[in-house]
Amino acid sequence: MSQESLDQLVKELASVLPPEALLRSSEACRPYECDGLTGYRALPAVVALPDSFAQVQSILKLCERYRVPLVARGAGTGLSGGATPHPEGVLLSMARFNRIIAIDPAARTARVQPGVRNLAISEAVAEDGLYFAPDPSSQIACTIGGNVAENAGGVHCLKYGLTVHNVIAAQVVLMGGEVLTVGGTAPDAPGYDLLATIIGSEGMLGVVTEVTVRLLPLPESARVLLAAFNTVDEAAKAVAQVIGQGIIPAGLEMMDNPAIVAAEDFVQAGYPTDAAAILLCEIDGTIAEVESEIATVSSLLRDNGAFDVKLARDEAERLRFWSGRKNAFPAVGRISPDYYCIDGTIPRKAIGEVLSGIAALAAKSGLRVANVFHAGDGNLHPLILYDAGQPGEFERTEALGGEILELCVRAGGTITGEHGVGLEKIDHMCVQFTQAELAQFHALKAVFDPHGLLNPGKAVPTLARCAEFNAMHVHQGQLPHPDIPRF
Repeated sequence: MSQESLDQLVKELASVLPPEALLRSSEACRPYECDGLTGYRALPAVVALPDSFAQVQSILKLCERYRVPLVARGAGTGLSGGATPHPEGVLLSMARFNRIIAIDPAARTARVQPGVRNLAISEAVAEDGLYFAPDPSSQIACTIGGNVAENAGGVHCLKYGLTVHNVIAAQVVLMGGEVLTVGGTAPDAPGYDLLATIIGSEGMLGVVTEVTVRLLPLPESARVLLAAFNTVDEAAKAVAQVIGQGIIPAGLEMMDNPAIVAAEDFVQAGYPTDAAAILLCEIDGTIAEVESEIATVSSLLRDNGAFDVKLARDEAERLRFWSGRKNAFPAVGRISPDYYCIDGTIPRKAIGEVLSGIAALAAKSGLRVANVFHAGDGNLHPLILYDAGQPGEFERTEALGGEILELCVRAGGTITGEHGVGLEKIDHMCVQFTQAELAQFHALKAVFDPHGLLNPGKAVPTLARCAEFNAMHVHQGQLPHPDIPRF
């Protein structure tokens, strides 16, 4: 983009937005240079902070007219570089879209703007005996718009699903300003499921301006078991046994020893620091079914090697057990100058094998790894500890992360679960998906965003990039699908 075009765009944006909602100086733009994955940074050319639907619509129309890239941003808690700005584009912050528009306790729904915090929904509907089920560890800060972009989950996603299972409608503005309403309150609708297409699309198809979420009744009872194991493999087998009995816990989480020690030092959750691994298993429902399943699960855990099984005595202890898990990431941040969080998903039966593989890869690289993850649905979150101040260490960390993702694919899993692809995993999309599948991804994006202006260069790699990554065979320079744009 030429400086002249940028200046003209800014001039027209200034006619749409008040002065305080349009940032251009490097100092003002600096807070927006990255999301939670701080290894990737870029200063946007412009930051726009609209507070009305009309302003959002005008911004997208102007960017379309001037062919300027646009990246939408929520709270910036993402961990895959999905909200990293484009250096020649507009960073569209939805932070001022923070109103809960309407709550319908009878229908168990809430209409919210995308800048509403995840936890704020549950807080607002608690008096009606309801809550919003997806609960990422960053739920005190992360926004619904970001949750929709990444299809976020959290510790209770095993039983209650991801964002895609708890959102019933969304209002989306396309790049040219066209407004699209996807989903609805009816049980089903004809045609393609565009809601599921939008959720998890990482801001590449449109900008979400309103979301209708499904609310659930607060369970009558919720109890948590903390089980300690002498080996990670025993804990992994216990996970499979619990699910194999037909019991679906509200949450089933695993932490290995480095994560246990870090979390216990940080929040004093009552974790046994001599354990090689712990499982946190929450059972919820009616009082009768909770008591029955707690007894069954406790027995299963002991039968599969748990040397200690604790039942939270009261609500305060239940919350303390979960506090250690939900604070695992900042806890690890206290013991290492930097950490790099990987997100991959594998079959439950492969947990032990994959964790052993991660340990071997970590030893080979000379880096430490702490594992904390959603064991119930096989969603791994290895935390690679490193020091960005040491030359070459970030590159080694990236390489180890890539090897872990490829290990997940070989085990029958995927390179992501709930953190998205963003910039972090774009090369490894070439490992998981075929040329035809990637071409279909590009074709879908072209329908919504024909000029490729929304969050460009993220999530879906070009076939040329895959070739450079050595994940695509190019014979005698004949590149498949030559009609697809390369950059």
